Amino acid sequence: MPTADSPMQDARAESKSPGLLVHGAGPGAQDWLPGVLRSATNAADALPAGTAIEVVIQGPGVALLSDGSGFADEITAALERQIRVLACGNSLRSAGVPSDQLLPGVATVPAAIAHLASRQWEGWAYVRL
Repeated sequence: MPTADSPMQDARAESKSPGLLVHGAGPGAQDWLPGVLRSATNAADALPAGTAIEVVIQGPGVALLSDGSGFADEITAALERQIRVLACGNSLRSAGVPSDQLLPGVATVPAAIAHLASRQWEGWAYVRL
């Protein structure tokens, strides 16, 4: 499970090997977040062992990554499967969610859009759900 020395850990540099990047964004996150996490878990089951998988949440849905959101069990289960769960720092600011309120193990990237582009340039597969 990822650990952070500080809540605003920059997750961009942790893995340079190609992996799978799953992106969740848009309205209605309470409806799509469980499916995003389930898809990432299904990918972890089907892909070769050790394949890096990241779930990047952007937009108002970042609030669901915080303590007390009701999604702690699903997020913790993903983290226990070595799936990195990342919140967009810009979205956290826009949603008024302090990074220190994120669930343990949830890391941040400064800008989801830049992280998505960087991972694709590194050869990662990209899926938007």
